[in-house]
Amino acid sequence: MALANYDYQLFVIGGGSGGVRAARVAAAHGARVALAESYRYGGTCVIRGCVPKKLLVYAAHFSEDLALAEGFGWSVPAASFSWAMLIAAKDREIARLSALYETNLRRSGVVLFEGAARLADAHTVVINGERHSAEHILIATGGAPVMPAIPGIEYALSSNEVFELPQLPERVLIVGGGYIAVEFAGIFHGLGTEVTVAYRGEQILRGFDDDLRRHLHDEMRRKGINIRLGSKVTRIERRIDGVLEAVFDGDAGRQSFDAVLYATGRAPNVAGLGLAELGVELEPGGGIRVDELGRSSVASIYAVGDVTDRIALTPVAIREGAAVADTLFGPTPTEAAIASVPSAVFSQPPIGIVGLSESEALARYEAIDIYRTEFRPLRQAFREDGERTLIKLIVDAASQRVLGAHMVGADAPEIIQGLAIAVRMGATKADFDATLAIHPTAAEEFVTLKEKTTRYRHD
Repeated sequence: MALANYDYQLFVIGGGSGGVRAARVAAAHGARVALAESYRYGGTCVIRGCVPKKLLVYAAHFSEDLALAEGFGWSVPAASFSWAMLIAAKDREIARLSALYETNLRRSGVVLFEGAARLADAHTVVINGERHSAEHILIATGGAPVMPAIPGIEYALSSNEVFELPQLPERVLIVGGGYIAVEFAGIFHGLGTEVTVAYRGEQILRGFDDDLRRHLHDEMRRKGINIRLGSKVTRIERRIDGVLEAVFDGDAGRQSFDAVLYATGRAPNVAGLGLAELGVELEPGGGIRVDELGRSSVASIYAVGDVTDRIALTPVAIREGAAVADTLFGPTPTEAAIASVPSAVFSQPPIGIVGLSESEALARYEAIDIYRTEFRPLRQAFREDGERTLIKLIVDAASQRVLGAHMVGADAPEIIQGLAIAVRMGATKADFDATLAIHPTAAEEFVTLKEKTTRYRHD
């Protein structure tokens, strides 16, 4: 089929961060672009993820801020909190952002379709019963929460529904130990809910640096969050009064809650797209297998973002989407060049990281040096039980290049964003040491760590 006979040069399925960026960049290159979205524009991040979650995190911080204020001489009267007001404000902001995404797509010249899309063949998208041909098709349908098949799972919430709770529960069980679980544990706790976290593993935040995992675990417990490690929920029962009974494995018994949130992972959203019929290869985790340019096993079909089961971060999806558009319609093929990816966990206290963890560095380098400090920051000076901060640098012993920077503490994500530039550029420990500190700050510890705490070397 000649190019002139296609309806579109690029048809994007999915209106989240990666799909929207790809569509707008492709349109800016002069391509004729269409995009199909079945719900609202903005994807997981805007609608059910990063943005609403961060708004709730901000809300949850005020209880501790008010307590801190008393130590600085403020007489703080008894405060009250309205879950309904918070959710209404969140909904208004999400609606505004989603509308902005749609407006920007239309301004870019992208043709929009509302409805679920599927592939009829390698160049045809079917939506609302109508067929549309495209030279290239980009799948950017993101991911969806995974819920286990246990008795009573229909009574539990996923990370989708939790944003729409009609009222704040007095007692909540959060099942899981990943970033979504610990973030919502902090949110609910900060808003006054009694929180229990049940995780079947030996420590929360599997895949993160072990020191960070232990530190956040200890801080969460010190705040009053009950963390049950090595614990598995086998069933959920609903009493006649609406209270939920979670039954744990072994002799751990049962416990009553007003809500149960499952945060046990997400899976690539590939159902109903017709990929198997076209021979599009999938990864073992269910994501679409793509090469360094985002191309699947079918030459005309590309994929970006969480649906590829790679790095599930919004900025990564955005970078991948732009790279695909530049590859297809720009002057030269472009790889996303994802390296030294910084990330954050908006737990309480929050985590910011860039580069390798200690175990990852040990697996790749002959010898590494560890610089680590733990302290109570000045903001917590008037509270004996105040939140403690952890800062850690991982350095290649041979080249002295900083391989990883890690922090648990207030403003960690904001601080790590700047350090990510240095780590990506290959800064050495000497570069960090030569940088003057801003005093008094917690961030200055990154440039004042002089004594290494540990050196690891392979035998």
